[in-house]
Amino acid sequence: MAIIKNLCILLFLVTGLISAQLPKNIETKYKLTWEDDFSYSNKELDLQWISANHPSKNLYCSRWRENAVVRNGELHLDIHKEKRGGQDWTAGSIWTKQKFKYGYFECRYKYAGGEATNNSFWLMTKPIKAPKEGKIFEIDINEGHYPNEISTNIHNWSDFTKLPNGKKKHPSFNKQFYFGAKPDYSIQLELPVETQKIRFVSNEDSKFNLGEFRVYGVNESGEYPEALSNTADTDIPGIVNYVRVEHVKITSSGSYKNKPSESRLIDGNPLTSWSTQNDGEKWVEFSWSTPIKVGCIQFINGWKDQNNNWRNLIANYKVQYLKDGIWRDISVLDAKENYDFSKEFHTYGLEWTEKELVFYFDGKEIRRTKNEFCHSEAPIFLSLALIKWHGTLRDDLDGKSMKVDYVKYYEAN
Repeated sequence: MAIIKNLCILLFLVTGLISAQLPKNIETKYKLTWEDDFSYSNKELDLQWISANHPSKNLYCSRWRENAVVRNGELHLDIHKEKRGGQDWTAGSIWTKQKFKYGYFECRYKYAGGEATNNSFWLMTKPIKAPKEGKIFEIDINEGHYPNEISTNIHNWSDFTKLPNGKKKHPSFNKQFYFGAKPDYSIQLELPVETQKIRFVSNEDSKFNLGEFRVYGVNESGEYPEALSNTADTDIPGIVNYVRVEHVKITSSGSYKNKPSESRLIDGNPLTSWSTQNDGEKWVEFSWSTPIKVGCIQFINGWKDQNNNWRNLIANYKVQYLKDGIWRDISVLDAKENYDFSKEFHTYGLEWTEKELVFYFDGKEIRRTKNEFCHSEAPIFLSLALIKWHGTLRDDLDGKSMKVDYVKYYEAN
């Protein structure tokens, strides 16, 4: 049976990956008035840029000028495993001496190739005090996470609310984009298979969440429910979910902090999940005492944040069935093979006007929202951080870099 390749991405974004160019509406409305292509010596970086030189207690790393290096016409924000500023790792973060307001901003760069990296192109009010217009703001044009996540964020740093635990929270407006991956999968088999064992296998470097897992029998009409439905097992009369109706045995590679959570895979709630162990191959196996005939397999992965964004989606997996003592592929995904943003340069853009914020990836619009409070001048930031909430920090990050080809600012005609 042919392998079903789940490279799920909209056609216009795929086209953008192949050939990035300045958005047509930008070309007609704006003119290039400032740019840096890093075609100079390393010491000249200080003419236009200021560097962070301090510890960062909310990160895994401190950040220093020595980690921002111009090499061969590129800016490299380097990661080093070294003790400095009371921390075990260092990285680089710089911002422009010049400030900008409204216009089109674009940067072409590669991610650092590893988990726990935050590869950022952003704007923020500086100094951090109430501006004459609007509020203290941060616009993350992209907080890129390896291998292929784009994260756009808009932060209001002026207004805070107190939480019940005494901590403070500021308004944030986030939207993430994944390439080659998605939260919900519905794998309909062209040719049904008969088996007593189904398994899900992944080589993700760190733990992840796998949600509701369904194994449906054959439905002659070819209809199956939406994978994210809360009532999937009753949405279409007559189909059988074998993991809930028939006795099923579940075994796995382990669970996070050794707290078994495999039962959440079949509890009927798409938002609960099995959380895997941190290290090694992750797998879960479903087995039945007698053969079943399978027509469709569904599963959910990642977790949903308060802004309805799905986070930490898996980049590789195999769904397999056992036949004649051999595990055979039903569905395979390796998003890193086709969508690794540390291997190729991509462009990330923002059109910032008094009324709107429009985000771009490789010249294609990906997000548009009202500008409610970003109305003061701000410098451009380029930053690499090692963060505690996006993957496992591993020694092989030492020596890797976020690589920047250019930064450009276009002013309205």
